[in-house]
Amino acid sequence: MTATLPLCDRLPTPICSGLALTALAPMQDVTDLFFMNVIASYGSPDYFFTEYFRVHPTSTLDKKILRSITENTTDRPVFAQMIGESIPDLVRIAQTLSHYPIAGIDLNMGCPAPRIYRKNVGGGLLRDPEKVNRIFGELREAVDGRLSVKMRIGFDNTDNFDRILDLINRYHIDLLSLHGRTVKEMYRGAVHYDLIAHAVQRVNCPVLANGNVTSAQSAAAVLTQTKAAGIMVGRAAIRNPWIFKQIRQILKGEPVSIVTLAEVHGYIEQLRQTTTALTVPERSRVSYLKMYLNYIAQSVDAAGAFLRDMRLTQTEAELLLVCDRYLLSQPDQAFALEPYPGLVARPVSEC
Repeated sequence: MTATLPLCDRLPTPICSGLALTALAPMQDVTDLFFMNVIASYGSPDYFFTEYFRVHPTSTLDKKILRSITENTTDRPVFAQMIGESIPDLVRIAQTLSHYPIAGIDLNMGCPAPRIYRKNVGGGLLRDPEKVNRIFGELREAVDGRLSVKMRIGFDNTDNFDRILDLINRYHIDLLSLHGRTVKEMYRGAVHYDLIAHAVQRVNCPVLANGNVTSAQSAAAVLTQTKAAGIMVGRAAIRNPWIFKQIRQILKGEPVSIVTLAEVHGYIEQLRQTTTALTVPERSRVSYLKMYLNYIAQSVDAAGAFLRDMRLTQTEAELLLVCDRYLLSQPDQAFALEPYPGLVARPVSEC
């Protein structure tokens, strides 16, 4: 078996030594090179994770995802995430990825999308601890570096939870990112932070708590409750790219920065830059920007008028006029730190 890294070297150096770790959750069709750079411009997390590389007998490295590694200018480490169940091909892709400047190999065992878990990959693997045992063993033997796992607490129940946590220990996994819901719970209902706390006590590696971390304040509360080594933030970072900077502020005992609607307008303009550069139809550009605005709008106005009017637009010009009207008419108004109650975004797959 490959020698494991000493505990002090198991993770890359964080931005602020002594503070809880932060990471941007991998989200398919969101956390690409462009979005990582946008997030970095507002305050990077300690670690980034790529969208998942799909692994199967004929798979090669997705060139678009690979750019997140080879063209990374954020100055922060990037873990390369894989999803699959073919052990020889997981080993093959992991070894190929190891030739690139990555922080480590991350195995996705948490994606809750039915089209994914029905193939017995992502969260589907949580139904088969014996398969997980074989995958961990082969990857640990093959990967001469960090090996991390992102998972949920179970598939439709938590019967296998402790067994898989024990495999995390057996194969000396270097980092566990744990979403505190089952696969079948998807993003509904309460997050089981007590089970994240249980995992923190049971495993020998650092744990990143994931699930419903919506603000710096909620991050601090989750860290207190779970005693996790850090926080992984997904969809809340789409809404508020300042969140990692704000988490560090609250952990240092500093006032949390207030963001204005004018600054949010600037963020949207940054997001738009990638759509104007793409040679795609206007309808596709509008849909792309609306994907982000579904989350941003949750903190613009309590009545949800911006969310409603934004969704009704058909053209890019109409969409930008709505943004100007709501965000520049009162440019100094504070952008809410938490989403307003009752405003629901259309979910992005956080895997």
